[in-house]
Amino acid sequence: MKTVGYDFIPQANPGASYLACKDEIDKAVQKVLQTGWYILGQEVREFECEFASYIGVGHAVGVASGTDALEIALRACNICAGDIVFTVSHTAVATVAAIERAGATPVLVDVDPQTYTMDPDCLAKAVAYHANKDSSYSPKAIIPVHLYGHPANMRAIMKIANEYRLCVIEDCSQAHGAKLYGENVGTFGDMATFSFYPTKNLGAFGDGGIVICNSPEMTAKMLALREYGWTERYISAFPGLNSRLDEIQAAILRIKLRSLDVDVARRRQIAKLYNEMLQGTKLVLPDEGADVFHAYHLYVVQTEDRAGLQGYLREQGIGTAVHYPAPVHLQPAYKGRVLTAPGGLSVTECICEKIVSLPMYPQLTDDQVDRVCNSVKAWVGKQ
Repeated sequence: MKTVGYDFIPQANPGASYLACKDEIDKAVQKVLQTGWYILGQEVREFECEFASYIGVGHAVGVASGTDALEIALRACNICAGDIVFTVSHTAVATVAAIERAGATPVLVDVDPQTYTMDPDCLAKAVAYHANKDSSYSPKAIIPVHLYGHPANMRAIMKIANEYRLCVIEDCSQAHGAKLYGENVGTFGDMATFSFYPTKNLGAFGDGGIVICNSPEMTAKMLALREYGWTERYISAFPGLNSRLDEIQAAILRIKLRSLDVDVARRRQIAKLYNEMLQGTKLVLPDEGADVFHAYHLYVVQTEDRAGLQGYLREQGIGTAVHYPAPVHLQPAYKGRVLTAPGGLSVTECICEKIVSLPMYPQLTDDQVDRVCNSVKAWVGKQ
């Protein structure tokens, strides 16, 4: 697509990540094709080991998607019907869908207005309310979401979890390469899950996901859960799913994992350029909290006239997106049905009207960033 004489700048560009390491990926895929082994083979085992080592945990279990990763983690923690799982409403619907697929009841809490991640104060009130409530529902787990690449406040969340003896599963689907207090996200809770959807910081060229933890016992259970509950082939010890990372995707991910830190560093450089050039535009820019190493899966700003900004940028050949236009608790499938924290989700509902994601991917050039920023400033000047 070309507009006003310029090449189109998409908001995300997974194809560029292929071109960046095309020869290596082509060779890796050909190698897999020639082996004749395409599901749960050597490539998956090697990737699981390499990814666990990268994050700094003992074990990893590759599965078919990030949504499956969450469901398998929940089921490994024996989360089931009658159990409450606390998470946020400002997230991809997959987070909540996985809780319900596991048979549990989600309770959605508000987010911090600066970081867009779980508000510990709201979480504490929600947990206390349900822990003291005389009902058939029992609080069992928390899923904090490290949204847009910014880590949630894990110290505060873990304090609440420890007080009420709740399992913590970190949703790191948008936070590959992010750190908190100098440690990789995914190392704070009992388990963590990642998605390898093509646009992620570490993206496959199809679906994929992984669960990580330090427990050999939980790992063994998840290995069975991802394949029908088999503890020996064709014999199901308990009900499981069919959720297996395939060899081709694992081979691709092994190649791309090698450049993840470089890619995240470039994302941070792009964010720095955006921050410098967009200061004073009246847009609300991303805020990087203390002790945080933001991985900038997305560069999200707020504006009072989102439609106007998006329309103008589209005319200039610049793509944008909204992550996410409606919080989960207000979407048709969940509205009036899903439980929310006492006091409501006012921050979530407010920001969802204003957020917009500007182009962000490692292959974005400085000239393209300049063009985006100049276009944004030109639009602001017309207001």
